[in-house]
Amino acid sequence: MTKVMLVSSSGGHWVQLNRLRPAFEGMELIYVTTEERYRNTVGLAHFLTVPDASRWNKIRVLWLAVVMLWHILRVRPDVVVSTGAAPGFFALFFGKKLGALTIWLDSIANVEEMSMSGKMASKHADLWLTQWQHLARPDGPLYKGAVL
Repeated sequence: MTKVMLVSSSGGHWVQLNRLRPAFEGMELIYVTTEERYRNTVGLAHFLTVPDASRWNKIRVLWLAVVMLWHILRVRPDVVVSTGAAPGFFALFFGKKLGALTIWLDSIANVEEMSMSGKMASKHADLWLTQWQHLARPDGPLYKGAVL
């Protein structure tokens, strides 16, 4: 069975990630986010947490990277999917290094330009998507619709 690791920060990133659930029906799902309180939203799917971090706290970002690497090494997902932000970047980065197929779907909130983490993740994404048609470019990100 295909193992899909679905990774996001909390808030809107988490809401959008969960709207993708029907696309992965019949696969083993492993959710990773920054909020323990979301555990009850994934049913019987596997659930993991990582520290919340932003570029403003370098030590916390480093700790997030270490914890995400640990999760990737233990789970060994076949596919890593993220809607952002920092947890998703590290998931795609480490997942790609270990041979996983990687998908980045930039947040619908990024209307004017791609997010910083989306730009960084693009180098490690097998499929790089935007939810805004006017942000799509031939070399990526691609527009295939939105999860409104």
